[in-house]
Amino acid sequence: MSAAITVVGLGSGDPDQLTLGIMKRLKTAAPRYVRTKDHPVVSWLEAEEGVRFESFDEVYEQQEDFPSVYEEIVARLLAHALAGPDGQEILYAVPGHPMVAEATVQILRRRCPEEGIALQVYGGESFLDEAFVRLGFDPIEGFQLLDASDVAAAMVDPRVHTLIGQVYDAFTASEVKLSLMEMYPDDYEVIIGHALGVKGQESIVRVPLFELDRVAGYGNLSLIYIPASQDEGLRNRSFQRLHEIVAILRSPDGCPWDREQTHQSIRKNLIEETYEVLETIDEDDPDHMQEELGDLLLQVMLHSQMEEETGTFTAYDVIQSLNEKLIYRHPHVFGELGAKDAEAALNNWEAMKAEEKRRKGIQPEEQSALSGVPRDLPALMKAYKLQKKAAKAGFDWEDISGVWAKIEEELAELKESVEKGQDAKEQALELGDVLFSVVNAARFIGADPEEALSLTIRKFIRRFEYVEKRLKESGKTLATSSLSEMDVYWDEAKGAERQT
Repeated sequence: MSAAITVVGLGSGDPDQLTLGIMKRLKTAAPRYVRTKDHPVVSWLEAEEGVRFESFDEVYEQQEDFPSVYEEIVARLLAHALAGPDGQEILYAVPGHPMVAEATVQILRRRCPEEGIALQVYGGESFLDEAFVRLGFDPIEGFQLLDASDVAAAMVDPRVHTLIGQVYDAFTASEVKLSLMEMYPDDYEVIIGHALGVKGQESIVRVPLFELDRVAGYGNLSLIYIPASQDEGLRNRSFQRLHEIVAILRSPDGCPWDREQTHQSIRKNLIEETYEVLETIDEDDPDHMQEELGDLLLQVMLHSQMEEETGTFTAYDVIQSLNEKLIYRHPHVFGELGAKDAEAALNNWEAMKAEEKRRKGIQPEEQSALSGVPRDLPALMKAYKLQKKAAKAGFDWEDISGVWAKIEEELAELKESVEKGQDAKEQALELGDVLFSVVNAARFIGADPEEALSLTIRKFIRRFEYVEKRLKESGKTLATSSLSEMDVYWDEAKGAERQT
């Protein structure tokens, strides 16, 4: 290799922390490049030692985002190295340690071998070294380093010390604050460090989380520190904690009731909790919905934990399968396909779903057009889904007039069955035919029969409770009132609804 690039770290900002070896390379190297001159050591080197640099500061103004900045800097460095005389070594200096939060070095490590350029990296003191000293914690207790531009609540573990670097400005601090607020209380104390270890510039400020973006002084040498905490309350917002709690409940030292449960014993709970969630949706009650969704999630966790105990799968396997399915079935989001509207997106979903079956050795074209409808769905919902599948296959009336005729036909057969005194099973079958044909009417007018019936049930409950209330006001009860009296109040309830 004829061209070479040497990368050195300028340390966290204190010239006294430069190593002797790096200092020698800085003085003897030519040409010298620095990612940015906005660093105390660069100013000191130029003023005190006469070490001059060519910087890439103008690239920050020319590019729209940091990834583009870093790619452009690397491209220029490679071009300089390849354009120089044979055997030339150029020096590239970066703030801190080259292997800590320095994207350009990572790109160089990938690109230099491709271009036939030798690369050497010499470390310097990183901002982590000063953070450990100035903030006073030992990373062996548990430590994580996060990038301010990509912080998410799911990344944060309150049990370990957390440092967030690259907090360049108040806007970035604001984004970090919003992510942390998903894990920590608004008034939780956090620590801001500016220019740690740099004489005359260092600032360490403790603020409640909600004030994180109101502190002045953010720049290239700023970071945020959240000390480790063993407060279990902080972990209660994490999925990991939920998984841990369910495992404890099912353990030998856990809850006797939870330990005894099987898939079958709590099967009905899954159904009940689902319907309780649906009730909160119908009532438009977000607070109650939050609680009921938690109860439903518990059922998922319990079933997953039972399988984890036998070594079949875990809750994390469930999540992985779901994530992979969502990505695969949304090629218009995560792939190359497009979808201009919801119908196109649904077609993509169905196509990918069919492809999944083929990969499992199932040929969708050889299956019944009615396959795929869960056996244990509520009958009204199941009828609706079966009819939609049959209609998609071409088994349907041309218009709703055929539906009306079918309803009248089935209703007549039900009346005849009752009048002839046929046995209960026959009458039930005829009633089922009527209901099934009414579901077809729902489908033709674009109404979900389950939702339509739920609306009517709620309306019935409101009117009936109104009748009870009015009877009570008049000193009567349902048992002491005639049907005609009830009908009067029933009509009142209908009138009140129409007025609103």
